[in-house]
Amino acid sequence: MRAVAVDVFLGLGAAVALVSSVGILVMRDAYQRLHYVTPISLLTPVLIGIAILIQSGWSSRSAQTWLAIGFMAIASPFLSHATIRAARVRESGDWRLTKPDQADRTEGPK
Repeated sequence: MRAVAVDVFLGLGAAVALVSSVGILVMRDAYQRLHYVTPISLLTPVLIGIAILIQSGWSSRSAQTWLAIGFMAIASPFLSHATIRAARVRESGDWRLTKPDQADRTEGPK
């Protein structure tokens, strides 16, 4: 029964990675593609971590796996934000929606 559960979680992890990879391939721009990176960076490692936990129980191997998953879960939102910000800078030259000199002209007198 344990082997079946491990295979199910590994299969789910592989399926999530495959579906997300297809989503990345068919989306038009970096903003849309980044939505499909999130399941690969968060959900797939959790599913594989559960499979490792089922296979080896609470051990140093599973503790190291969950520590790495924790670091990935913490770093992933920051990495996504930095990626989108870099794409925005490359696209428009500035990360803000309006540049400071444009905002001063549109606000009017105070």
